[in-house]
Amino acid sequence: MARQTLILTLTFLTLLCIILSVAMGIDNDSTDSGQIRLCCGNPSPMVADAINRAWYSDMNSKFAPSLLESSVDAYAWYPDPGLPSAAPYITARIFTSNYTYSFRVSSGRMFLRLYFFPITYVSQDSSENFTPEYAYFGVTASNLTLLDNFNASQTALATNSGFFVLEYSVNVTAGRLDLTFSPSTHQTGSYAFINYIEIVPTPDLFTTTTPTLANGGNPNPFPIDPATGFQTMYRLNVGGQAISPQANRSIDFYRQWDDDSPYIYGSGFGVSFGKDKNLSITYTPGVPNYTAPVGVYESARSMGTNAQVNLNSNLTWILPVDAGFFYLLRFHFCEIQYPITKINQRSFFIYINNQTAQQQMDVIAWSGGIGRTAYGDYAILTNGSGRMDLWVALHPDLSSRLTFPDALLNGLEVFKLQNDEHNSLAGLDPPLPSARNPNGALPTAIGKPGGRNSKGVAQAAAGGAAGGFAILLFACFGMCIICRCKKNVAKDYGMTGGGFGNVYHGKLDDRVKVAIKRGNPLSQQGPHEFRTEIETLSMLRHRHLVSLIGYCNENNEMILVYDYMANGTLQEHLYNTKKSPLHWKQRLEICIGTARGLHYLHTGAKQTIIHRDVKTANILLDDKLVAKVSDFGLSKASPDMDDTHVSTLVKGTFGYLDPEYFRRKQLTQKSDVYSFGVVLFEVLCARPVINTQLPEEQVSLRDWALSCLEKDVLSEIIDPHLQGEITPECFIKFAESAAQCVADRSIDRPSMSDVLSNLEVARQLQESSRDKSSGAEAMASRAKTCVDSANPAKDSTMSVAGQGVVFSDIAYAEGR
Repeated sequence: MARQTLILTLTFLTLLCIILSVAMGIDNDSTDSGQIRLCCGNPSPMVADAINRAWYSDMNSKFAPSLLESSVDAYAWYPDPGLPSAAPYITARIFTSNYTYSFRVSSGRMFLRLYFFPITYVSQDSSENFTPEYAYFGVTASNLTLLDNFNASQTALATNSGFFVLEYSVNVTAGRLDLTFSPSTHQTGSYAFINYIEIVPTPDLFTTTTPTLANGGNPNPFPIDPATGFQTMYRLNVGGQAISPQANRSIDFYRQWDDDSPYIYGSGFGVSFGKDKNLSITYTPGVPNYTAPVGVYESARSMGTNAQVNLNSNLTWILPVDAGFFYLLRFHFCEIQYPITKINQRSFFIYINNQTAQQQMDVIAWSGGIGRTAYGDYAILTNGSGRMDLWVALHPDLSSRLTFPDALLNGLEVFKLQNDEHNSLAGLDPPLPSARNPNGALPTAIGKPGGRNSKGVAQAAAGGAAGGFAILLFACFGMCIICRCKKNVAKDYGMTGGGFGNVYHGKLDDRVKVAIKRGNPLSQQGPHEFRTEIETLSMLRHRHLVSLIGYCNENNEMILVYDYMANGTLQEHLYNTKKSPLHWKQRLEICIGTARGLHYLHTGAKQTIIHRDVKTANILLDDKLVAKVSDFGLSKASPDMDDTHVSTLVKGTFGYLDPEYFRRKQLTQKSDVYSFGVVLFEVLCARPVINTQLPEEQVSLRDWALSCLEKDVLSEIIDPHLQGEITPECFIKFAESAAQCVADRSIDRPSMSDVLSNLEVARQLQESSRDKSSGAEAMASRAKTCVDSANPAKDSTMSVAGQGVVFSDIAYAEGR
C-alpha cells in the first residue's frame, strides 16, 4: 500500500512538474549554459526544485552509461514535507559496487555540489531496503578524492540537519569530469548513495597571491596552483539573514550564504545592522560583482558602541574544520553606515587561530570610501588529524587614536584546500553529539536495523541516526525510538501538555530522569502537534530551549521524551502553589533566559520560528532554575526571515493572545513579543492572566496592569513577596519593557532583541543601585510614558521612538 501510494505521488509530481514547467517558466538551462543538474534515481524525466530549476533524471542521462545494470533506483521511506523540495529528494541512486558518472564539460573551474538526504531507502520493486547505518562510501572527482569512508547520516546528526549539501570547486582541464562512487571496503555490507548532482561553471575565484600564516604569523606570499581543489566549509553572511541560492543566480552560481550567529563565541554577539537607506553599494575596481552578492555587503556585524568594552574583548567566531589541511579564509568588508566615511575612524586587527592575519585593517582605506566593497584572503595550515576548531577574532586597533574603537565584518568564506600529498579533500566524519546535550542536542535515532538487504519494508527502520527532519519521517510511520520508561517508576508529574496530553516523570534504563509527554489519542490536534514538536526541536539547539531526547509512535501511542525539569513550570512558582515564592533576582534571570530562547527562535535558527504559545506554563525550570522554553506544538516556521507575517489560523492561549494576530489572522514575531509581555506582568504580579472572579476591570491582567501604570499605582498590585526587593530603577525599566511588549499594534512593540537588552539593563540597574528611597517621582513620569506607548492615541502617527520610549540596544550592546 505504501509503495502504491508513493508511485501515485511520483506520477502526480511528474505531471505537475511538466505542467508547471510550461506555465511558470521553469529554468531549463541545465545543459545550455554548461550547468548540469541530475536528480538521481527518479523515474520522471524531469522534476522542479523549490526555486523552479529543472533537474533531469540520471536514468535517461547521457552521463550515466549502463546505470541500471550497476545500481538501484530507490525511493525514501516517506516524502518528508519539511524538505525544501520534495520531488527531487524523495529518490536516490544506490550503488553496491563502484560506479562512475562521466560528464563531458568545458574546461575550467566549476562548483560540484553533492546533495544527501540520509534516510531508509526502498528499491522500486520493494525487494530491498537500505538503512543509513550501512552507507559508508567514498567519492572521487577524476583523480581527486572528495570523500573517504563517509557516512552521511553521521554528518546529518552531527550538524543537526536532515539533509545537506557538500560543495567543491574543481578545475577541469581535459573537458571531462569523472565522478565515482565507491562503497567502503572497510564496512561489511556498505553501499553508496546520492540524491542530487549539480555542476555549475564559474570564473576562477581562487588563484590569487594570498597571504599565509603557515610559518608562524608573518604573512608570506602563498600562490595557489590553478589545479587545486577546494571544499566550501563555510559561507557566512555576517550580521544578516541567510541568502538562499535563488538570489542573484546569474552571477552568484546558486551559492548559499548562511547566518553567522550560530558560530559566534560566547555572549559577545556585538551588533548586527544594515546599510543606510540612502547608501548604494558599489563594487570596487578589482572586486568582480560575482565575488559576493550585494546582499552580503548590505549588512554587517560590529562590536558595538561601548569603547571600553570593545577594547577589552574580541568579536570571535568558532568554526569546526578538519585538521591537517590548508584553509583559505576570505573576509568581505564594506562600510555601510554614516558617519564612518574617512580613514583612521575605524581600524582593527584580524586573528586566525591566535595568529595575526592583518594589522590595522581600515575598510575605508582598503575600499576607497563608504559603500565600496573590499575583501582579503588569508591561508593557514592546521596541524594534527580529526576535527578541530578554527578561531577567527577581530579586535580594535590599540596603536591608533580612533574615533570608533571597533571592528567590522560583512561576510566570511572558509575553503579547505586539497592535500597534495594524498590528492585528497576527505576528512573524518564529524563526531556524534552527546546523547543528552544540555544545550538541546538532536534526539538519538535508534531504529531496528535489519541489514542492508532485508526483504520487504515492513521492518525498515531509521537505523544509525538520520538526524533532523529524517527523525520526523519515521514518527509518521510508527517507527519507535528506544527510550523505554520503567513502568514502576512512572508517575503523574502534575503537568499537562496543552491540548496534546499529560506529562509524567520517569526514568530510562540508565536511571536518567526524564519527562514523558503522553499524547491523548482522542485529541484531534494531537498528531499535528506531535509532528510539529519533533520537526521543530530537531532543528534547534539552545541552552534556553527544552531538549528532546526521543519519541515513540506505535500502537496509537504518541510519546515525547524530554530532559527532566526538576522545578516544573514557572507558573507553578507564581500562584496557586505551596512552593516557596521566587525571589526577584530569580524571576528576573528566568525572564532573561526566556527572552534569550525566544530571541534565538526569531533570529538565530536557520528559519524564523514563531512559538505562538508563550506562557508561564510553557516555561520550564531545571534544578538550577534555568529557564527552558517548551511546547512547540503550535509553532510556525518561515523559511524567509524577511517575511513580515505568516497567514494562518489563530491558535494560542486566551489572555496571552496577540489582539492584532486575532483580528488580522497574520502571525508575526511580534505576536510572541506580546505574549511574553503578558508573562512579564504575570511574573511581577503573581496572578493568573485571566481571572473571571475579579471585578470586570481586573479580569485581564494586561489591561489591569496598564491601567495601574497610567494611574501610577502599579507598585500596589505587584506580588507582596516582592515588596522591598526591587529597586525603583529596575522596577521602572521592567515595567516599561512589559508595557511596550503588550502594545495594541505590532509596529509599536519592540523586537525580542530589544526586549532582551532592556531586561539585561533592568538587571544591571538592580545590581548597581540599592537606593530605594528616590524612585517615586521617576516611576510616576516614566510609567505614564510607557502606558502612552502601549496605547497610542488613534490619531497619532508617531512611532514608539517618537513617543519618547528609549531602547537600550546600542547603549548596552555588549549585553547581547
